[in-house]
Amino acid sequence: MMLRVICLLSAALVTSSVMAQGESAELIDVIVGLLGDEDADMRALAYEQVRTEAVGEAATKAFAAQLEKVAPEAQVGLIRALAIRGDEAARPAVLDMLAKSNNVAVRVAAIESIGKLGQPADAALLMQRLSNSTKQEQSAAQKSLVDLRGTTFVPLLVAEMKRSDSPIRVEMLKILVARRELDAIPAMAIVSIDDDAQVRQSAMVALSEIAGPEQIPRMLQGVLKAVPGKERDAAEKCVLSVCNRIEAPNQRAVPVLEAMKTMSANQRTSLLSTLGRIGGTGALTLIDEALANPTTQLEGLRGLCNWPNASIAPRLIELIQKDKYPGHSTTALRALIRVAPLADDRTDDERLTLLRRAMTLCTRDVERIFVLDRCRTIRTLDSLNYVLSFANQPAVAEQACLSIVEMAHHREFRDANKAEFEKALDLVIATSKAPVTLDRAQRYKKGQTWARQDT
Repeated sequence: MMLRVICLLSAALVTSSVMAQGESAELIDVIVGLLGDEDADMRALAYEQVRTEAVGEAATKAFAAQLEKVAPEAQVGLIRALAIRGDEAARPAVLDMLAKSNNVAVRVAAIESIGKLGQPADAALLMQRLSNSTKQEQSAAQKSLVDLRGTTFVPLLVAEMKRSDSPIRVEMLKILVARRELDAIPAMAIVSIDDDAQVRQSAMVALSEIAGPEQIPRMLQGVLKAVPGKERDAAEKCVLSVCNRIEAPNQRAVPVLEAMKTMSANQRTSLLSTLGRIGGTGALTLIDEALANPTTQLEGLRGLCNWPNASIAPRLIELIQKDKYPGHSTTALRALIRVAPLADDRTDDERLTLLRRAMTLCTRDVERIFVLDRCRTIRTLDSLNYVLSFANQPAVAEQACLSIVEMAHHREFRDANKAEFEKALDLVIATSKAPVTLDRAQRYKKGQTWARQDT
């Protein structure tokens, strides 16, 4: 049967190739006949022909006319084939199926195809499906709005994003970003200070992906609007993402510093944490001024401890040793441990030396554990041996074992130092009480892989 069909298709294709209009009624008839076949393989063959052969609007309409005549499973395949074909002549039939079908899979396929076959006028329909349908249909509508050709409907998306009672504002932001609609950036900046926390967080993320430094002043208002804690931290990181697009590292804080000049004293103080994440000479000057003032010292410390690299290490060590407030020392110590192993122009030995220095400043096991965790990012034998030296200390042994298997996870490092890792993994197996750590150690000893599970 398959051979006969292939022969028929081949003959029809030859006929099609010599016709003046490039269309073959015989080929269309063969394909149409296969669309309703009970055999899935036959239908798959037909879909391939719909996608690539029998060009022309007449053929498209002939194929689309079969949508009402075939079973739902075939409708899904045919709709998707028509979408890939990309001829808008199929649009009316697909929209009709969307309106009439009670089958979720068919509706999803129809919604997805609108992105390829639809017109700007279909944006309103997709937005309706985005807010009032199944999750599958919502996902399909979002994708289609990203794919939909043209820009005349973009103001509709922007207006919906700004409408305070809309349930799909977050989705509008994601769609505008995915479409790279740069003209929508000023409107995104406006909603970054929205009263709806989810909307303003999404707006900040959107701006972090497509905005330029000129939007920093508006984004700083978003930082100030954010609730202190996780939301504020996330907003600050969004500002950092945009500032990092400035090529010269020492100039990245300039837009923030310029914007802060027009702000109140309280606002400037609140933004020291953001400023610290960016770094640079100008940022450090303001942070130093804040540290010298008892009323702003805590905010200055936060800015210093957010510093993006280890250049600040000497200042942190000074604070740890001299600050009279224990809480300040602890904050500075954790910042030192964070920046010590960061990749930069220092050697691995220098990075490890700074981590070891941090360890000598630790007075509690919780910080010692943090140091051992950070050691795993320095993949050298010296780092491995340093971590091994803590494996016999009960309070931190479990973290030492975990850091060892994290280092062993990198096959090139492990294979280049087989003898050392053999001993290290034996020690982990003898010491650790954590099932996952033990499993990893045993696998790595055998040269096996281990897949990290999502949590």
